[in-house]
Formats: sequence, C-alpha cells, structure tokens
Amino acid sequence: MQDHWKYVDQPQHGKTNTWSEPGLSEENSEPGSNQPQRGEQVRSVKKNRKSRKAVKDFLGGDYLTREWVTGNIPFLFYVAVLTMIYIGNTYYTEKKYKDIERTKNELKELRYRYITTKSTLMFQCRQSEISKHAIEYGLKETIFPPYKILYSGNTLSAKQE
Repeated sequence: MQDHWKYVDQPQHGKTNTWSEPGLSEENSEPGSNQPQRGEQVRSVKKNRKSRKAVKDFLGGDYLTREWVTGNIPFLFYVAVLTMIYIGNTYYTEKKYKDIERTKNELKELRYRYITTKSTLMFQCRQSEISKHAIEYGLKETIFPPYKILYSGNTLSAKQE
C-alpha cells in the first residue's frame, strides 16, 4: 500500500518531511490503521545487510564450522584436486608446446644445413671440379679416349674404338 504514497516536503509550522497518501485526508484515515497520519514524521528503517554478516562470519572462522561446510569437505577436496590437476595440465601443455617449437626450429636449421651441404656436394661432383682436385694429387686427365680390353682365353688384345 505504501507503493503509491507520496513524500510531501512542505514545511508547515515547524513540521518538515511528512508522508501522505493521495486522496486520503485526516478525516478519511482509519484510527486503528498503522499508516502514518498527516504531519507524522516517518523514520527510515535500517536494513540488515546479510553480506556484512557473511564476511564477518567467514573472517571470524564461524563459516567453516557450519554443518553444510563440514558435510561437503570431501567435495571441496575433490574440487581442489581437480584444480591442481588442471593447473598441472596447463604447465605440462606449455612445456610440450615449447619443446615442439624448439624441435621445429632445430629441424629448420638442419634442413638449411642439408640443402647447403647438398648444393656444395653437387658442385664438387662436377667433372671440372674433380679434375681440379685430381691435379692436387698429381693425377692428370687422359688425352686418349677410353678403350676396351678384350680377353679371349690365351691372348690379350687391345681394341681401340
């Protein structure tokens, strides 16, 4: 019923803040009702704050002695163990990821070395490079073309092509 009451702020002969209901005068009000009369001062009621009490109980230690908390201790341990497993799994995953990245970089470096070595070997296997290295050992290229040696039983003969 107080939802549609109006707060009237009209200073009249020393009276200040009053409450009134629209359409209700002093004559229409019932004597046994607990509605404030015109001109009667209304005091605010202090609300009980549950959050302050809960914080006070928790910090005071009373929170942990309640029945529902002590009854749920196995569940709380279960949640704590799952949390530790989750954190451990995260660290393990990060470590594996770093190992994979390190291996990728190492593989990339080895591939570069392989390509470089293969290129160098291909260059050194060319006939002109082989003849240059053979001269260092005192070997010379032949001036004569290669020929077949034929062997037939008792005789050896050289056949040039």
